[in-house]
Amino acid sequence: MNLRRDVFQAIADPTRRAILGLVAFQAMTAGAIADNFDSSRQTISKHLQILHECELLNQTQSGREVYYQVNPRKMKEVADWLDPYKKLWEGRFVAMDKLLKNNKI
Repeated sequence: MNLRRDVFQAIADPTRRAILGLVAFQAMTAGAIADNFDSSRQTISKHLQILHECELLNQTQSGREVYYQVNPRKMKEVADWLDPYKKLWEGRFVAMDKLLKNNKI
């Protein structure tokens, strides 16, 4: 059975979001990533697999080490999808702020 992973299901998990935060600025090995968590290396490996399957992470092999880094194109796709909702809510918050200021609440 071939599971198709959804990018939003992947980022719904707080550990996977933390992994993305770790590798956002520099490539890291699975071991270096796992050292930042209380979970087992196998658990972190599964999280890395899911993030890779969703194309949120790229893998680069250097000798015996595999380095993981954020896939900026996929992250931009996610950000572009979210952008209209962000604008909608920002507009609502601005309107609420104006209402509160006018009513001096």
